Amino acid sequence: MINRKNLARLAGVGAAATVALGLFSTGAANADTFVPLPGGEIVKTLSDGTVVTVRLVGESANINPSLGSTPVHRNAWVSGSAQVELSGTGGDVGGKIYPGYTVGCQVNIAGGGASGGVEGSLDWSDGQNVKPGVGASSGGDLSLGPGQATSFYILDIEEADDFGSESHKKRNKFSGSSGSVTWADSTIGLTGCAGYAQARSFVSVEVETDSVITWVTLWGQPFSLG
Repeated sequence: MINRKNLARLAGVGAAATVALGLFSTGAANADTFVPLPGGEIVKTLSDGTVVTVRLVGESANINPSLGSTPVHRNAWVSGSAQVELSGTGGDVGGKIYPGYTVGCQVNIAGGGASGGVEGSLDWSDGQNVKPGVGASSGGDLSLGPGQATSFYILDIEEADDFGSESHKKRNKFSGSSGSVTWADSTIGLTGCAGYAQARSFVSVEVETDSVITWVTLWGQPFSLG
């Protein structure tokens, strides 16, 4: 197995996080296939007048051929940048950015979520406001069968907890009115899927003001893993 490291540049917090993800092999192509993706933007006005703007820019995927040349192995390296701006009533409260990907095997993930056996600790009760759970995966090495889908985070930020012990966070916490996180060549490695496979990025943002706590989720465009 090949291992890669990717660097997440955290704007607004003056810190950097190294994202280390494993790598599985993928489809039986003879060369990498570069897929530019359009990203997107969502603007949500909260009940107290706070305006949350989430953007996904510079998004792309590089689909890599399988080292084993088997149809059940796929691999892609993904890149992008999530940008958040706050304005209005709570325009300086800061927030938390959770970037990640949903991957499905023979399941439609185009609707913002996945209809099928969604795994991982995410609250999918509202497809537009996906809420990360404490135990959600932060690795891109996946094994899925037909009709299954799962989600994972690309960040694994090491920092000290309240007691000085090492802890790992799946979000970039920013203060003030804006924050961002950029990732490059994060790996999606999928094995076990004999049918078609898709992936789709998401950026979930948590904002807490004096009167409201909310999640805003922006979905990227689905792309084929083969």
